[in-house]
Amino acid sequence: MADAEPSAAPEPRRITRLIRFKEVQHRVSLGRSTIYRWMAEGKFPKPVQLGGYAVAWAEEDIQAWIGSQTLKA
Repeated sequence: MADAEPSAAPEPRRITRLIRFKEVQHRVSLGRSTIYRWMAEGKFPKPVQLGGYAVAWAEEDIQAWIGSQTLKA
């Protein structure tokens, strides 16, 4: 038989936690208008539409954004 590579263990499923606006505001310490202005300018992550007017952000996107701001300072 040919040298068969052992199959790699499947990567564990990543579960994306969605966080609502109040928690995003608390984590980034920015006001509503600043967050929405920066989203329009491409300086802040865009939310995921949940339905109607409800939106939420992927927690990992917010954490990455916070990390990028720390590096700039």
